[in-house]
Amino acid sequence: MPRFPLLPAAGLAALLLSLPASGGDFLARAQLAAGGAFSPLATTLTRLAPQADPQVLRLAAEALACADPSAERLAVIDFSLPSTEPRLWVFDLERQRLLFEELVSHGQGSGNAMATTFSNVPESHQSSLGLFRTLNSYDGRNGYSLRLEGLEAGVNDLAFERAIVIHGADYVSEAFIDRTGRLGRSHGCPAVRQEVATPLIDSLEGEHYLFAYYPDPEWLASSAFLDCPRNDRRLAMH
Repeated sequence: MPRFPLLPAAGLAALLLSLPASGGDFLARAQLAAGGAFSPLATTLTRLAPQADPQVLRLAAEALACADPSAERLAVIDFSLPSTEPRLWVFDLERQRLLFEELVSHGQGSGNAMATTFSNVPESHQSSLGLFRTLNSYDGRNGYSLRLEGLEAGVNDLAFERAIVIHGADYVSEAFIDRTGRLGRSHGCPAVRQEVATPLIDSLEGEHYLFAYYPDPEWLASSAFLDCPRNDRRLAMH
């Protein structure tokens, strides 16, 4: 089956809105825009988070199926959206529930209101893309935080060394957006609102997954988790 080009979130949203909505079948429209049938997991994610880009959720589902088909929790960040919009979703896959739909920051080196540049380089203050596994929580200089292990070589595998963690920050809030027109920015960490940091971190602690997306052609073409050999699942377990 041919691989279809991935549209940025804004382009996909425009395409979806332009398609006829007879019968109210949003999922059929999303499947057409995505260029292929959704897996059962992607269908579930799209149902639970209708405000998210269904094609991004399809990629997240594909990456997770490659890494760990039995995973219980998944977080998805869509960095193609501006920081002023909710772009982090946390799913309880076992109970098929959406746990959080939240604002999330990007790194100072990645952009202003929009993130456009990503890296795996220490001290770059840039966010990283790809699939991460969550580790343990701890109390550090940013308060209650969640360590991340990057699973993609050359893309995010220095996340632990770079101290890229989920944590709360006072610059992630609607009030900050009202003052500045954007969220504050981190040193590369996906920071969330202080009010939700503790329950969100607790929901993801220990052997769950985070998928961070941006329409970067090189990453999309080279990610092992987005081109998974069908006879070699659970790449993240190796």
